[in-house]
Amino acid sequence: MSGLITVNISDMKVSESPAVFVTYALGSCVGVCLYDSALKIGGMGHILLPHFPEGSRPGRINRYADTCLPAMVSEMERRGCLRSRMVAKIAGGAKMFEMADGSGLGDIGARNTEAVKSALQKLKVRITAEDTGLNYGRTVYFYTEDGRMVVKSFARGEKVYG
Repeated sequence: MSGLITVNISDMKVSESPAVFVTYALGSCVGVCLYDSALKIGGMGHILLPHFPEGSRPGRINRYADTCLPAMVSEMERRGCLRSRMVAKIAGGAKMFEMADGSGLGDIGARNTEAVKSALQKLKVRITAEDTGLNYGRTVYFYTEDGRMVVKSFARGEKVYG
């Protein structure tokens, strides 16, 4: 596929249509696709961790659910999108590792998913599709021409969320 916009770990990008975003190998990370269907503008973020650490120096905001998503919404609004029209589709948040000591580190995917949902709720952006949890990785494609999210995995094949 040519013309792909690759969104790496701890990254966020926004583009007008026609654009196809892709983020590879989501394990415990969560991929978030935001879309304004009236303007056909979309964005994708690859969230690594739930919350920006208190007292940290500014920077790397796209790494965290609670800082990446407000930045993505702001960038879309700067391009003319209306928050009331924005919808979200999310994928990832898997439990990739079992920890013998029950430390909870193995369930960072669930914490990431909850943080993404909480941030979107605060931003008043409705989630219209979700492919999260379980124990397998995913690659996500997002199409700005129609808002479609395609989730591919070795474990489960391909799923399309229109």
